[in-house]
Amino acid sequence: MNLALKDALHSPTRFALTALGVAFLMTAMIGMTGLYRGVVEDALLIIDAIDADLWVVQGERAGPFAEGSAVAPDMDRRVEGVPGVADVRRFTQFSQQFAFADGFRRATITGVDVPRDDGRWLPLSAGRWLDGGRYEAIADESTGLAIGDRVRLGLDDYDIVGLTRLMVDSAGDGLVFVSINDAAAIARRRTSEEVQLARAAHGAQASAKDGSSVAQESKIASVLVRLDPAVDPARVIATMEQWGDVRVLTTAQQRDLMLNARLWKLRLQILAFTGLILIITAIVVSLIIYTMTIEKLHEIALLKLIGARESVVAGMIGQQAGLIGTAGFALSIVLSRLVFPHFPRRVVMDPSDLALLGAALALICVVAAWVGISRASRVSAREVLS
Repeated sequence: MNLALKDALHSPTRFALTALGVAFLMTAMIGMTGLYRGVVEDALLIIDAIDADLWVVQGERAGPFAEGSAVAPDMDRRVEGVPGVADVRRFTQFSQQFAFADGFRRATITGVDVPRDDGRWLPLSAGRWLDGGRYEAIADESTGLAIGDRVRLGLDDYDIVGLTRLMVDSAGDGLVFVSINDAAAIARRRTSEEVQLARAAHGAQASAKDGSSVAQESKIASVLVRLDPAVDPARVIATMEQWGDVRVLTTAQQRDLMLNARLWKLRLQILAFTGLILIITAIVVSLIIYTMTIEKLHEIALLKLIGARESVVAGMIGQQAGLIGTAGFALSIVLSRLVFPHFPRRVVMDPSDLALLGAALALICVVAAWVGISRASRVSAREVLS
């Protein structure tokens, strides 16, 4: 006869509520680790998908994701002439708020260097890629835009010709892809008042170049480079960095900057919260097992009076802790799959994280069972008569 199962069936409501409490704590831990995984995946989405070996950015900068960067508009032609360079593409990315359907939306505009790059590395869920024409855009579904919608970005209207899914930046804003020339035009938008102020302050000559009172600079954040397979990347990097006005980063360095510079504090905070919840779970489960043991002291004394060995009592308490942990973990998986898809940010339930959290809960249950067994071992058979 399994005494632990018998005890759980004797008070099913208490057992279910206890398991549910553990499940909620585990759900919170799964959510925190999943949120961290989601933020990392979103942050590295473009870096991993765009297929570049080198990123040529502004000198002494760590752009374009960790720090602002702007290179000369014709930097791609200069890079193209370096021996060992197979192809180059210009790249830019910036946040934009725009009006649509009587409201305002946020998106991150990403420039695709059409026709060198038609964006076929984008995972489309509907529609088509950019075909070289201007005033076309591919939007992520999270922006709320649909194929056929026309949205005003800067001073022009853009037709949505394709949709992606789960293409967002590290802040969770959906990505909108346009040609690099369209992206530069959107970034350069200025109000008529700015143009008038520029003309009034500096005259037509000073403002003629960009037509703005605000100092203008190139809107190209970096140049992406693919190398010939046989070339030594270090030699190409050394050649370009001799120019002095650029810095060349490898894709691995871009990933490292994103994770260990821009997202470092967020990662630390999420890990701190996860550790805190883990400690709370350990305390709660230990208290539950200890309280359940205290409530059964009379029955434990009776078992000892009729000759039950210590191992029988220890097994009952250990199995109870195991049942609570198993039921709580199973419920937390179900709750996570039901709840997290509705969260505004992506929550990634990585199997290795789930296995690690399951192992941590098992360890907590072992510690909790040890607390209960220690208390039960001090019960004497004579106490049943008291």
